Amino acid sequence: MTPRAFFTARHLRGRLLALACTALAACSSAPPAPDWQMNAHGAAQKAVEAYLSGNTRVAGLEFARARQETARTGEPALLARVVLLECAARVASLEHGGCAAFDALRADAHPAEQAYARYLAGQLAPQDIALLPPAQQAVAGPRTGSAAPLLAAMPDPLARLVAAGVLLQTGDADPQVIQLATATASAQGWRRPLLAWLQLQVQRAGQAGDTEAAARLRRRMDLVDQGGAMR
Repeated sequence: MTPRAFFTARHLRGRLLALACTALAACSSAPPAPDWQMNAHGAAQKAVEAYLSGNTRVAGLEFARARQETARTGEPALLARVVLLECAARVASLEHGGCAAFDALRADAHPAEQAYARYLAGQLAPQDIALLPPAQQAVAGPRTGSAAPLLAAMPDPLARLVAAGVLLQTGDADPQVIQLATATASAQGWRRPLLAWLQLQVQRAGQAGDTEAAARLRRRMDLVDQGGAMR
């Protein structure tokens, strides 16, 4: 698998979850994967599922396990991929606190991974675009008009949310992009990103003086919260 294939799995279980499979378990039929790969893949899968559902404690434990298993190889480039998986899930949930764990591994990461890290940070350089997967290239490259149609064409819902989060950082997330991101998180039942995108819409509605829309959005947030508080 190439570094680019690491970022191009098809949907949640086929991209950022199977992204971990591609990068960590090699997704190969033979020979059997070593224990560390299987353990890291399973932990990464559980971590992303827990994170998007709002279970911070379980997500933290499983991400730590994925990092520990991968660190057994002594390969910083592999560990960088696990870290980027975690950072991508945060960007999808509008938690733009940077990716400090990747910074410590940047020097040993592959060019495609370095480009993806800059993409997540909203700091993509023109020469980085060719290193991104095709779907991300379309969103990151020059365009006219809203990016919403390009996002809607992305089959992977998590990749769509990540791209929307990046667009928000760069100031390119128009109302259509925000609405599409909200609808994507809602359709998947991903509580953490859904609440984040709904809160953003509440803020925008308040700034526009649309109290009715703000109240309707808050009711949606209350409904999501009834499923259990973030933990």
